[in-house]
Amino acid sequence: MNSGAPGTLAVGRVKFYCRHRGEVNSSTFSPDGQRLLTASEDGCVYGWETQSGRLLWKLGGHTGGFCRFSPDGRLFASTSSDCTIRLWDVAKVECLQVLKGHQRSVETVSFSPDSKQLASGGWDKRVMLWEVQSGQVLRHLVGHRDSIQSSDFAPSSDCLATGSWDSTIRMWDLRGGTGAIFHQELEGHRGNISCLCFSAFGLLASGSWDKTIHIWKPSTRSLLVQLKGHVTWVKSIAFSPDGLQLASAGYSHTVKVWDCNTGRCTDTLKGVLDVAHSCAFTPDGKLLVSGTADQARCQVHCKSPRAAQR
Repeated sequence: MNSGAPGTLAVGRVKFYCRHRGEVNSSTFSPDGQRLLTASEDGCVYGWETQSGRLLWKLGGHTGGFCRFSPDGRLFASTSSDCTIRLWDVAKVECLQVLKGHQRSVETVSFSPDSKQLASGGWDKRVMLWEVQSGQVLRHLVGHRDSIQSSDFAPSSDCLATGSWDSTIRMWDLRGGTGAIFHQELEGHRGNISCLCFSAFGLLASGSWDKTIHIWKPSTRSLLVQLKGHVTWVKSIAFSPDGLQLASAGYSHTVKVWDCNTGRCTDTLKGVLDVAHSCAFTPDGKLLVSGTADQARCQVHCKSPRAAQR
């Protein structure tokens, strides 16, 4: 799928971020890699300085949640079981807007690559597309038969992928005025679609309650590889920036790292984790963060010197 050989992770070099008072549901790095954002079941969103691990802010107002930085690094969004999405200004560390429209818990949020649009989905089975600047709803995407738990924009911005408890992935064509067109459906999983992630090259990975990960070529609806090895459902997935590796966190004590060319599991990070809820690479691909359910910490694994010099 991509040329080159992925590096390895030095499992022993672990840094802990320990201030949460609930399970860590989500984690994401800022585009420059200088900040780490985590969302916890304690209802707060935490901002950290990546290098030092220093807590920069702790923001309340939600219950539970998921978080994402905008690609331009100016904003981040957080979701909640209170049916809202909050848009935050990074520089001022203040809430700019509270987006209301969902009728049940909001489980996922994604920014478009140009940071101008925001997609959200949740238990009301609807996907909502928002204009970031105004906070206005642009489109309602209806078609999933059950709750929506995951979403991601394609690198080209013209397509949105959503994953549902109906075990399907829907691809939405966002070109052409105000009407969103249902483009195609990807089927093959035998459980809820819990996480989605596009690579920089347009491949799509999906994780499921069926304990597997699928890597797709959306343009041809082709399943390129199926990754098996998790003993519990897959909670979070993340491509490395070069697209050569995929990290996955299962609802267990392990995070796995996969070679996307071969489908082989190259690293299994375990022994220092409680239940792993989330995983994310830094923009340079040298660090991997995982959020846990021990109500206190998330942790960062560092790539080995050999891999960092690639």
